[in-house]
Amino acid sequence: MKSHNFPYIALGLGLLLMLVVMKGSEIRDDGMTALPVLTMLVISEFAFFVTAAGAYIGIKQTLAAGIKPVYVMISVLCLLLSVRFLFLGIDLWPL
Repeated sequence: MKSHNFPYIALGLGLLLMLVVMKGSEIRDDGMTALPVLTMLVISEFAFFVTAAGAYIGIKQTLAAGIKPVYVMISVLCLLLSVRFLFLGIDLWPL
């Protein structure tokens, strides 16, 4: 796999994992979440690293090869998803 394709894969995987975490964090009638908290934390951490790497590779490729609007948009979306996963992981952490 060429590294310039990674931001596309990271964005797709990040969106899928965001859906899993959002659906898994819904509270059921018995007061428990659909997925265990540790599972959602691991998913959030993995997705954070994947999307942050996608943003890094995307920005690095953009600086090297020039600005392509779609590629820049994908890189920015990866960056926004990584920030969202960071704060989601902090919110899920039981204090």
